[in-house]
Amino acid sequence: MTNAVPEIRGADLLFVIGSNTTEAHPVIAMEMKRAVVRGAKLIVADPRSIWLTGIADVHLQLRPGTDVALLTAMAHVIVAEDLVDHAFIAEHTENVEAVVDAVRDCTPEWAEGVTGVPADLIRQAARMYATTEKAGIYYTLGITEHTHGTDNVYSLANLVLLTGHLGKPSAGMNPLRGQNNVQGANDAGASPIYYPGYQRVDDPEAQERWEAAWGVPLSPEPGLNLNVMMKGLRDGRIRGLYVMGEDILVSEPNASALEEGLNNAEFIVVQDILPTETMRFADVVLPAACFAEKDGVFTNTDRRVQRVRKAVEPPGEARADWQILCDMARAVGYPMPDYAHPGAVYAEMASNSPMFAGIRHERIGAAGLQWPCPEPGHPGTPTLHVDGPKKGKATFMPAAYRPSEELADDAFPLVLSTGRTLYHYNAGTQTRRANGASTKQPGNFIEMHRYDARKRGLANGDRVEVSSRRGAIEAEVVVSPRMRVGCVWMPMHFPEQLTNRLTTDAGDTVTGTAEYKVCAVQVSPLAAAK
Repeated sequence: MTNAVPEIRGADLLFVIGSNTTEAHPVIAMEMKRAVVRGAKLIVADPRSIWLTGIADVHLQLRPGTDVALLTAMAHVIVAEDLVDHAFIAEHTENVEAVVDAVRDCTPEWAEGVTGVPADLIRQAARMYATTEKAGIYYTLGITEHTHGTDNVYSLANLVLLTGHLGKPSAGMNPLRGQNNVQGANDAGASPIYYPGYQRVDDPEAQERWEAAWGVPLSPEPGLNLNVMMKGLRDGRIRGLYVMGEDILVSEPNASALEEGLNNAEFIVVQDILPTETMRFADVVLPAACFAEKDGVFTNTDRRVQRVRKAVEPPGEARADWQILCDMARAVGYPMPDYAHPGAVYAEMASNSPMFAGIRHERIGAAGLQWPCPEPGHPGTPTLHVDGPKKGKATFMPAAYRPSEELADDAFPLVLSTGRTLYHYNAGTQTRRANGASTKQPGNFIEMHRYDARKRGLANGDRVEVSSRRGAIEAEVVVSPRMRVGCVWMPMHFPEQLTNRLTTDAGDTVTGTAEYKVCAVQVSPLAAAK
């Protein structure tokens, strides 16, 4: 995230794409509402009519999976009408010619045929974004959970660079992280291609640094991403699995195939705070402490490192994750240091990661510290790239529209997207145990347009079978004016009728992230289905 969350309230334009912010990030959505009340313009690109579209100046209701076509058409307008920031491009970027060539024929009229968004609305959105000084882009999994998710991100970055909306308050490009401390986990090296501090494993200098810090030889070969790992369980490439703080059977796609892979595994360890669906396959369960039962830090979506202080002792045999991992390392023969406190763990990471070098637990006050924080006494960095891109020149990356992996057809004529609701969180490990949330939203449902419901003889509240090429589940119909004709939407929180039995595990070519947002399904009345 290039900018800080409090900067949202000072924006003059917000471009929200692939994010149902009021339900998935309600605190950030409050800042967006404040900005709109203050007078900021709002553009929302989403296949559904979400809450934010009700206060938006422009709603780009595109077909699922057509983001690249929409964004390249916006870039076409910005280039064709000479709305680009020539000075910024000349000083701070490279490879702009490739993007100019790539968008030359991507007219709004062409994009209308692909996306379903009227060409005039595309032009309006492009002009609004390009001609507003303090304009920020905000996106989440609706952009990244596609087989072309990386191209979606490139296309957004191209808009930022074309218009010079970088290095300024209340602007930039701002991914909103999906779970608490996802940012912190990545910072700490929970990635197949990075050591802590985003130092690539195939960088000899980084390899040498961490070999010296840890006292062991390290491989320069990137590891496997999550999607590849899940498929590796099925074909025998992965025989053991250590699952920590995630219920993969609920959260990963093509769940029936994953279940088969978990059954094939020789040894599975699950480390978590509460029982999960994945835990049914575990050979060993390691009870972990929750956030209120341990000390440490969380890093939020705008790179803000914040202290977490123990409020109560963990129950029974539960312990902090770092303590369990240290003991695990010693048990397999690595002489893990005897850290007195998690602050010592962070200090070790920071001392070998330039962007965190100035952060220590004892420095972190009530407001936290935002990295980069390169030295002791540095105040942190709310806005990135103020003096130009950190790497010297920002690189334009052209992207061409290509359809999603699985499109609707006669057998499966509806396009399913999945996501979260306000009342439940992720796999529901915690919220499904909360009486209020479970009473408000007790089971799985499918939102569909009234046209699609009438075509199938369905009414609000009917039970249906939802089927795809990978499986079938039951759900309750919610006839919703929010939906596009031909599109349906389901939450992913309910293991009893698991939506991810339907979704495809086709992944992005770069990151491996699965295409949760586009898969073909059929919806049938339950009696007819049986």
